[in-house]
Amino acid sequence: MGRLFVMHLEGKVYSCKHCHTHLGLAADIISKSFHCKHGKAYLFNKVVNVNSGVKEDRAMITGMHTVSDIFCVGCGSIVGWKYEAAHDKSQRYKEGKFILERYKVSGPDGSHYWVTHDAHVGGSDVDDV
Repeated sequence: MGRLFVMHLEGKVYSCKHCHTHLGLAADIISKSFHCKHGKAYLFNKVVNVNSGVKEDRAMITGMHTVSDIFCVGCGSIVGWKYEAAHDKSQRYKEGKFILERYKVSGPDGSHYWVTHDAHVGGSDVDDV
């Protein structure tokens, strides 16, 4: 196994809530209107310090997408997913973008998002309701 190189970000940083490895910058957030099974999720243009899992098709609120889970390189926790492909033309803007689940990351101010009983329990994706 090789040496692990971790990128350190400057600015308002979202990090893994378990090991505090930097994952993304607030400036790279495209949308805060996404939801996952644990509640809020943010769509990022780019993230760092993650490894991608196996690609798989998932049925989400906005249709079928090919996604891969993303894992923190520091501790191996799943922190979100990457949109590899969208089957619907109107959803293609998500391709190559990343979702970080707020429940699994710390905010720039060190805040954590706590799951409420109102959290969405269905498929993961933007909330169209």
